[in-house]
Amino acid sequence: MLNNEVNDKKAQEMKKENYKKYVKQKTPVHALGTNMFRAFLTGGIICTIGEFLLNWCENMGMTKEIGGSWCSLILVFLSVLLTGFNIYPKIAKWGGAGALVPITGFANSVAAPAIEYKKEGQVMGIGCKIFTIAGPVILYGIFTSWVLGIVYCIFGKGV
Repeated sequence: MLNNEVNDKKAQEMKKENYKKYVKQKTPVHALGTNMFRAFLTGGIICTIGEFLLNWCENMGMTKEIGGSWCSLILVFLSVLLTGFNIYPKIAKWGGAGALVPITGFANSVAAPAIEYKKEGQVMGIGCKIFTIAGPVILYGIFTSWVLGIVYCIFGKGV
């Protein structure tokens, strides 16, 4: 009986060891430095395009506020257009957070589900699925601003 227990423990340890080897083999290796460089480069290019658009709008005679609105609008439009042609997901895969954090990434997160689920119809496809990724961001953004507004009303009047 004791011999069977020892064999069972050895078998369990072998299974654990084999599983650890399997997990290590299947787990993707990430090069942190390379990923950071790609994100920095991608985000920098997007921001450079944004600055170019801001300067262009100002040179066209727009105020800074109106130029900023046009810049955001154009960047969102370009992001949705590139998402529609399946180019932006490739940029996001290569650039990581550099492509997903700016406003272009938010536009991509709204447009991608709409494109993916359009075959299910206007209501059940696009209408139900369009905010699957962006919805939590909007929800918690509004909730956080509401909580901060309450905190400001209670504590910030004297400031």
